[in-house]
Amino acid sequence: MSVKTSRTAALIRAALVGVTASSLVAGVWGVSPALAAPGRGIVAPDPAALPTPLPDPFYAKPANLDKTHNGDILAVRGRPTPAGFFDIRTYQIKFRSSDSLGNPIAAITTVMVPNRHALNGPLLSFQHVINATGLECAPSQALWTSDPNLQIREAPGLNVALQRGWTVAIPDHLGPRSAYGAAKLGGQITLDGIRAVRHFKPAGVAHSRIGLAGYSGGGMATAWAAALQPTYAKDLKLAGVAYGGVPMDLIKMAEGLGYDRPHPAFGLAFAAAIGLSREYPATLPMRAHLTGLGHTMYREMRNACTNDILRIGAMHDAKQVATGGRQLFDDKAGRRVVEENSLVYYRGVPKTPVFEWHSPTDVLIPVASIDATNHRYCRAGTPLVSLLTPSPDHMSAAVIGILPAFAFLQDRFDGKPPPSNCR
Repeated sequence: MSVKTSRTAALIRAALVGVTASSLVAGVWGVSPALAAPGRGIVAPDPAALPTPLPDPFYAKPANLDKTHNGDILAVRGRPTPAGFFDIRTYQIKFRSSDSLGNPIAAITTVMVPNRHALNGPLLSFQHVINATGLECAPSQALWTSDPNLQIREAPGLNVALQRGWTVAIPDHLGPRSAYGAAKLGGQITLDGIRAVRHFKPAGVAHSRIGLAGYSGGGMATAWAAALQPTYAKDLKLAGVAYGGVPMDLIKMAEGLGYDRPHPAFGLAFAAAIGLSREYPATLPMRAHLTGLGHTMYREMRNACTNDILRIGAMHDAKQVATGGRQLFDDKAGRRVVEENSLVYYRGVPKTPVFEWHSPTDVLIPVASIDATNHRYCRAGTPLVSLLTPSPDHMSAAVIGILPAFAFLQDRFDGKPPPSNCR
């Protein structure tokens, strides 16, 4: 095996680390020279690596995007009320954000405004779980689908918020490339989406108190937004954030999902590798170094949503799809990308009260990484409440924690002093 083959195989395997286990339009491509592989220079984007663009012109990339600023509104349209919701007005906003390498992108958020909304009433940015490499799986599409595999089932919980008078924004936090696994990107899009909604006069939230919520992959975008806000969005003041079941360490996630033996959820790992390679094409040149099986899976998964991702990847593992052996963490640049998207390694801390919940026996996420992150936030002085749900698994914990999370946010909107059970 050549050194080059071994190295590129390690890059692919490093990409396979980026995974969220249960949540789970082309943009402007650009590569930071600091992330370009040695001797390779700047790697041009491969159109075959991107999701198929949506035919709707609302999603098209506008000209002169680089002349705008993060959070600037690029386009707005009204939408019919999605099934399961009532007594609201619905809009979609296209806005400017930045990708993982700092290049401008156009992103989408769906905004629901209660008809009985009070001017400058609470604004909730809700980051829905998105397991996807295809754009049709994003909330701005799935809210209106009749496909039972894509329907968003959080409608009852979100109606609780809407009937309290909260305006709710639901961003497509995987971005215009459906970059599943690129967690930091999700935080940036979430924050820029809030900026855009505040600028949108019909929403009436220019001076609203702001809260964030999400679970699993949606919780990951929420937690990243909270941690990034002090540096990425100093202009925003968050009243509070609530997130649960968050994959804090993507490296440890990969070690449990098809690293060196077949796993029923390996499709999620492979999908995250696709998403990360879309965001970091120079560092993670995935398509160039797949086995025959890997290429077949890639073609089948390029535009997939949850069920197909799980079906395609079931009972496979990393060594079956990547050429060059089993050196998963040999490449430092590839590992750095995965760490860059793992919140446990990010040294910034939220400057807003946090409500975090998870099952202490969740086998799909590294619980120890959640505990370590919580302890770091507590040591830094962040008011934090951690709720351990009396449930054995990932999905039941989501249901148990959502109402306490909304109660926590209601208290923050009401200006009550934040609680903390830091030890």
